[in-house]
Amino acid sequence: MATRKVCQYLWLVLLASLLSTSLSGPLQAQSAVEPDFEFFRNEVQPIFLAKREGNVRCIQCHTRSSAFRLQPLSDGALFWNEEQSRMNFESARAFIRPGEHPLQSRFLTHPLDASAGGDAFHGGGKHFLNQSDPEWRIMADWVAGATSRRPPRETVVRIIQTNAAGDDSSVIDPDTNQVVGVIGDIEIPHGVSGSPDGSVVYISNEAMHTLDVVDSRTLRVKRRIPLTDRPNNVATTPDGSKVYVAIMEAPGAIDVIDTASMARIKSVPTVGAIHNVYVTPDGRYAVGGSIQRSTINVIDTRTDEIVWTKEMDAGIRPMIFDTHPDGSTRNIYVQLSNFHGFAVIDFNTREEIARIEHPPVEGEEAHLDGLQAAPAHGLGVSPDGRTLWSTSKVYSHAYVHSLPDLKEVGRVFVGQHPEWIAFTPDGRYAYIGAAGDNATYVVDTASLTVVAKVPVGQTPKRVGTVMMQLD
Repeated sequence: MATRKVCQYLWLVLLASLLSTSLSGPLQAQSAVEPDFEFFRNEVQPIFLAKREGNVRCIQCHTRSSAFRLQPLSDGALFWNEEQSRMNFESARAFIRPGEHPLQSRFLTHPLDASAGGDAFHGGGKHFLNQSDPEWRIMADWVAGATSRRPPRETVVRIIQTNAAGDDSSVIDPDTNQVVGVIGDIEIPHGVSGSPDGSVVYISNEAMHTLDVVDSRTLRVKRRIPLTDRPNNVATTPDGSKVYVAIMEAPGAIDVIDTASMARIKSVPTVGAIHNVYVTPDGRYAVGGSIQRSTINVIDTRTDEIVWTKEMDAGIRPMIFDTHPDGSTRNIYVQLSNFHGFAVIDFNTREEIARIEHPPVEGEEAHLDGLQAAPAHGLGVSPDGRTLWSTSKVYSHAYVHSLPDLKEVGRVFVGQHPEWIAFTPDGRYAYIGAAGDNATYVVDTASLTVVAKVPVGQTPKRVGTVMMQLD
């Protein structure tokens, strides 16, 4: 009799287990693996806010869902706070089987295409076509118990061309000089910079007044950091700890972003609204230029305080630096409003020591329409420090000068309304956004010849060289 009762008890336990695993609703965890909250908050949650082509954002439906429910963002907020994140975590946790095969978790199968092993139907549509999708892999790693991102397959050099009149930025592979990706969902992208480890790309968003943090593996915006006003250019410190953002609204400021917390930690008042901001090669200073007040504002990056300013006789446009043998900053090269050339400022004495005007290009018609008071609007110092490049919107050329003697050594045609300049780390190629051609010109720096004209988006201006991780 006792044996029969034991058997009946074991049968009931087995039946309950079978019933629990066949439920079509939330899944019951069958593993000792504990899903990590911090990984969920920082890596998985951004997926719910990301815009994928042809799909609505997950948050649009799941804030109304009675099953997997996401908390609505607070008024004016661009991300969830910790309390909301923990509620989202518990909601998602009910639909996973931690540590088991990914296709055992409804959290992973519901948005996955059926041909790749997903469910037959998802009211929110299919967001991931296969299990190799970088975003799906992030979610799968979380379910498997990951506490940090897996090591990248590879870290590569990429050229990012922001398209000033568009809502995207083009990712160019310098090995092929082809567009290999597009960063979308950023209307009026302006400045671009990246983290030294290649994990993220920073793009200033003029439409939303944010610094957008883009996951380099997924090419999706993973966080939007609110700024004090409309941003222009951005710059990252060499150690990647801070991003400086130019605020192009009076009275003017440079916002300081802490990259670890992804939060603005300070806004440094400046003399005038700031169009462009840069970090010197040694990382000691952030330097911002004001068009309206014609000032150069220099910030000590250790204290984030202004240490000196200099007033010029015209608005400050693009700037660039060269260095002394010890790596400290030697000169600031600066383009000025309504001046077709550049000025040279000794960084230590703070005095102007030269001003170079670009001569006409024989046989080239001068273009004077749409200059926006910036006939010259792009500067670059080659990685070896031997040449200074300056673009001319008037004559559609880049002028190349030797350093330190500032002798013109060549010119190259680089399209209509050429703007900013970026180099590959080895200095082999220069990339120049031609705003009038919707293309990025690739110049062989040794021969000063155009080797490629890469079609990009609408009105390409700022361009930057970054490292990017591949999944």
